[in-house]
Amino acid sequence: MTQTSAKLTAITRELSPDIGNCELTFLPRVRIDPALAQQQHERYQAALSSLGCEVVQVPTEPGLADSVFIEDTALVLDELAVILRPGPRSRRAELDGVEHVLRQYRPLALIRPPGTVDGGDLLRVEKVIFAGLSSRTNADGIEQLRKIVADYGYSVKTVETTQCLHLKSAVSAVAPGTLLINPNWVSRSSFDAFDQVDIDEHEAHAANAVLVGQSVIYPSSFPRTSDRLVNRGIDVIPVDLSELQKAEGAVTCCSLLLSSPAV
Repeated sequence: MTQTSAKLTAITRELSPDIGNCELTFLPRVRIDPALAQQQHERYQAALSSLGCEVVQVPTEPGLADSVFIEDTALVLDELAVILRPGPRSRRAELDGVEHVLRQYRPLALIRPPGTVDGGDLLRVEKVIFAGLSSRTNADGIEQLRKIVADYGYSVKTVETTQCLHLKSAVSAVAPGTLLINPNWVSRSSFDAFDQVDIDEHEAHAANAVLVGQSVIYPSSFPRTSDRLVNRGIDVIPVDLSELQKAEGAVTCCSLLLSSPAV
């Protein structure tokens, strides 16, 4: 197992006992076992720790069913953090708790109405931020983000998604210059500059991986795609997130990764 050389902080959020009332867009509602979901979330955090991350957990609050999916609330860059504005109105109450913690690490900027941006629609590769235009993220939100980050040398490229919740449901980084992709849900032409690893055709939801240093934390429920990554020489750390997947969650959703504080 490869350890990260740079000091990283992984900000996670406590699992809400109300997770069974989570927002759903593409999946049917099925019963989620809160106790098992909690165990799986703890193992996910342990995987982050094993890769050298200091895990900081934000407490949840009553009624915040989706709060464990902290990625949707913020984009953390080296220079600042952008507090986002999730598409579902029910999720906007999550922002205060995350903002309170992030201001200890970064200067803050905010996405404002009528813009909406879910963090799951943002894929950062070096100084380029790919922004998914989806049911959760609108053009106004993407344009606000573009103006915020331009002063720091970042560009924002809009990518349309189909049949999936977020951009990172369809594509994510698995190594420097290498992306894992479901070409049925996003056009591979948007990512021509990168080496692309296709998911196995029998594992439609397999394109989401979280890159930590030289390793990826990856769902154990997609063994065929996992084998493809291993065969490419990628260090795969499997985790079982079956209960959170029922809530349209994935491995990138459950953390915000940042390097040494800017403030």
